[in-house]
Amino acid sequence: MMELKLTKKPKSPIIIEGFPGFGLVGTIATEYLINHLETEQIGKICNDDSPAIVAIHEEKVVEPLGIFYNKKYNLILIHAITAVAGFEWKLAEQINKLAKVVNAKEIISIEGVGSKASVADSRVFYYSSSESRKKKLEATGTKPLKEGIILGVTGALMLRADVTLTCIFTETFSELPDSSAAARTIKVLDKYLNLKVDVKPLIKQAEQFEQKLKGILSSSREAQAMADKKKMSYVG
Repeated sequence: MMELKLTKKPKSPIIIEGFPGFGLVGTIATEYLINHLETEQIGKICNDDSPAIVAIHEEKVVEPLGIFYNKKYNLILIHAITAVAGFEWKLAEQINKLAKVVNAKEIISIEGVGSKASVADSRVFYYSSSESRKKKLEATGTKPLKEGIILGVTGALMLRADVTLTCIFTETFSELPDSSAAARTIKVLDKYLNLKVDVKPLIKQAEQFEQKLKGILSSSREAQAMADKKKMSYVG
């Protein structure tokens, strides 16, 4: 069972979501925005079908699927540090539910996409279901994604989003955390939403961000493997 829980319901915000994927771009970008904009946690998405695993960072529990709010720019940020394989459709459904409850203007999905190009040649692409948003993104220098296969929660939302959906796809070069790709994503968001967020600290603190997220996700995978092994021991 998956359930959306909110303590506040902002009016007509923009929702930005980032789930773990190539380079953990969505997770790093949303975490950076949460840390560098004035935000408060206003909810979470609970999933009773996932293992009972929790991460602790700096003596605080890190919600696997936390929902944060920035009043200045009227933004809701969905931050995920848990694997979502097998739950993509249900998560898309909960994001749609959140968008309906708060009457969201738009959902922005952040994704890393695998690339063989060099870092110097890396690109950022967009998709939007709105013609006016397309023009706005073109003005940032971002190019439309004309061909590609999109997986995960973003793919589910592209098929079932009930409000305007905009996706930002940033090329990344490894499955390891890629803060530079996240920084390129934030640069586009900064121009698109006029957030005035400085990405220099993200690049400077790249190693710290990457080690933190790598450690959390590695521990999560190990705990998942242990849970699966324990479950199998009861069979037969």
